[in-house]
Amino acid sequence: MSTPTVDTHYEEPNAELIEKVKLGSQKAQYQLYQKYVRAMYHVCVRIVGKGHEAEEVLQDAFVRAFMRIEEYRGDASFGAWLKRIVINTSINFLQKNKVDLVSLDEMLVEPKVENDCENDFVEVNIQTGVSEKDMKHKTEISRVKEAINRLSDGYRIVLSLYLFEGYDHEEIGEILGISSSTSKSQYSRAKKRLRQYLAA
Repeated sequence: MSTPTVDTHYEEPNAELIEKVKLGSQKAQYQLYQKYVRAMYHVCVRIVGKGHEAEEVLQDAFVRAFMRIEEYRGDASFGAWLKRIVINTSINFLQKNKVDLVSLDEMLVEPKVENDCENDFVEVNIQTGVSEKDMKHKTEISRVKEAINRLSDGYRIVLSLYLFEGYDHEEIGEILGISSSTSKSQYSRAKKRLRQYLAA
């Protein structure tokens, strides 16, 4: 007896809404926008770093997503597909306006990279004397956010992509057009600088 084929196709909870958007429904487009706008705004802020610029990038990203929505095939979550567009739009914005994401001196000298990538956010807090419990407090969370925003664009982008958006260094390298080892180097330096800011 043959083994039945298992359907591994992803079931998107917003599939019906997405289909309506593909058919040109502006109402469905607005509803889909409302479902994802807050989460995608936070992605923009973590990468672009400035509120009004993040809003500009966010709107541009949604326009691009809706123009390309026929490309969404449903083999992964719509949120993940949309987030990739938001990240690419954010990075394109920075590159177009001012940012050399990885400066030459960062690429020439790559320090030994730590291998302890697990629980990095907790590690940052422990090494600056802030306990994990304390980090749950709004004041401490605010301090971390402010410290991250003080990082240079290159540091902040790599840190955000790895720590908050869940990309590994190889993926980050592909997104930014750098090597995975350079991504690791940037991430290691970003953590060190972040610790300095939090300890100050």
